[in-house]
Amino acid sequence: MTEVSENDVAENSARADGVTASVSSVAEPAAATTGVASVVAKPGAPALPLVTEAAAQVTPSVGDDIPTVDQLEQEGDIAADYIEEFLDICDLDGDIDIDARNGRAYLSVNAAEGANLRVLSKPDTVTALQELTRLAVQNKTGSFSRLILDIGGSREAREAELADLVGRAIERIEAGSADAALPPMSSYERKLVHDLASARGYSSESEGEGRDRHTVISAL
Repeated sequence: MTEVSENDVAENSARADGVTASVSSVAEPAAATTGVASVVAKPGAPALPLVTEAAAQVTPSVGDDIPTVDQLEQEGDIAADYIEEFLDICDLDGDIDIDARNGRAYLSVNAAEGANLRVLSKPDTVTALQELTRLAVQNKTGSFSRLILDIGGSREAREAELADLVGRAIERIEAGSADAALPPMSSYERKLVHDLASARGYSSESEGEGRDRHTVISAL
């Protein structure tokens, strides 16, 4: 099996599953929130509202019903309130858009060109803040959240990186390799990879467990 190195994508590509595990296992979620906020918050700014440990322990169950549109819109509203307060604490400007599709709530934070929102748009920061936002939603609803957060086009940039990664994998297969394994990534990103590979006429499947879960691309 040919391995496609993580060096084939930008150095700041996030390993979302790893961040998910580290954030969700924090014994005191408020401390994690303060840690993210401290990157950009003003000195002496108050911490974000507490996210209870019980919310961090909510996990999806096999056979869980797909959330309704109303439930997803509720998730979006709760998440928007949480992010809005975060932006206020950090003294950042941003417009929040909420969408619900494919069984997920999507929250996009954008600002005019030249605004200071870019300090939050690094992949690692977006992923960590996404997990904290999911915990805030779970704290209110008591249900597992699969909300997707985008800040300043961060998701679009990541999708472009994944498309490049898939392209490099396909090049290796066309050069004679039976298949090519991509680096571990989140379930959301693996879904994007599956779609990208399928659009190029190639097969893909996920292999491995937990944080090592990754996608293997092969010819049909």
